[in-house]
Amino acid sequence: MASKRVLKRDVNNVMGDIIDAAYIHQAANPNEDPAKSEAIVDEAIATFDDLIAKINKKDVEDNRNHFKEINKEFETKANALVEKVNAL
Repeated sequence: MASKRVLKRDVNNVMGDIIDAAYIHQAANPNEDPAKSEAIVDEAIATFDDLIAKINKKDVEDNRNHFKEINKEFETKANALVEKVNAL
């Protein structure tokens, strides 16, 4: 893990890309129900808020393990969101 700043930047970039992909799908397929893509956007925003709150948490005993767990959670949630976008 390089730093908190890099992890925050990664979370921001990946969640932003997922949101962009959902909106691009919505624009490219205007006949489909937009509620599905909006649900993915809402989930990505909630995931972003949750991960940033965990990254900014101050009272952590073991920083190294704390950030490893956040990184694992970030990867699993991002992969799940990408699969949902791909399933649209």
